[in-house]
Amino acid sequence: MPVLPGAEPYRHEGGEVGVLLCHGFTGSPQSLRPWAEYLAGHGLTVSLPLLPGHGTRWEDMQLTGWQDWYAEVDRELHALRARCARVFVAGLSMGGALALRLAARHGDAIGGVVVVNPANKVHGLSAYALPVARHLVRTTRGIASDIARPGGVEVGYDRVPLHAAHSLRSFFRVVDRELPQVTQPLLLLRSPQDHVVPPADSARVLSRVSSTDVTEVLLEQSYHVATLDHDADRIFEESLAFVGRLAPGVGVGNEGTAAGG
Repeated sequence: MPVLPGAEPYRHEGGEVGVLLCHGFTGSPQSLRPWAEYLAGHGLTVSLPLLPGHGTRWEDMQLTGWQDWYAEVDRELHALRARCARVFVAGLSMGGALALRLAARHGDAIGGVVVVNPANKVHGLSAYALPVARHLVRTTRGIASDIARPGGVEVGYDRVPLHAAHSLRSFFRVVDRELPQVTQPLLLLRSPQDHVVPPADSARVLSRVSSTDVTEVLLEQSYHVATLDHDADRIFEESLAFVGRLAPGVGVGNEGTAAGG
């Protein structure tokens, strides 16, 4: 199935410090592409994969689950570790949960974690109906493009496959149990006005991780997809400074080659 325009994966061969970026549920690399290009422009090696079942049509996602999505970012992490001396993980929404699980499972192999509006739970009464409802109804309305900036558009599905949503609910439970294993420095950026993920999710993450080096930044002018919103530059700059603090010498503008796919 052809990938939607703009949803292609992105990779950039830069210096000895690498960053793995993870996109969100029903979204695509498009939501993180400007962030990836910013980091690449400052000399970092960057990997932004397209998660299985994403970036094409929702029917493809119906056939995938959290194990597929996690396996993809885990493979990308191993590739980055083979290439780079220091590796950081980052993500938006469900991508934040993926990044946190990578940190929990890989320990010192990861130098730090950056999450933007990280998701921790499927909320609402409908979540409890998912085990049954997914056999009766195939989809519900989509969650893409929660962006305050006029004209901001996220390349994502306009429908949420319920089989995938049920798997997502299971994944969040797995990640929540593993959060105490996250010990790396953590930068968490969140939007007080988020119509997809409530503030309780970020609060839960902050209360559960074992990290002692923790920074929380509020994105006052943005909604859920803050990486495409008014505070995008703040996210980019804060994350680069975070990586630079933990891996001195980063951000000197080493040249590299960027490639989609």
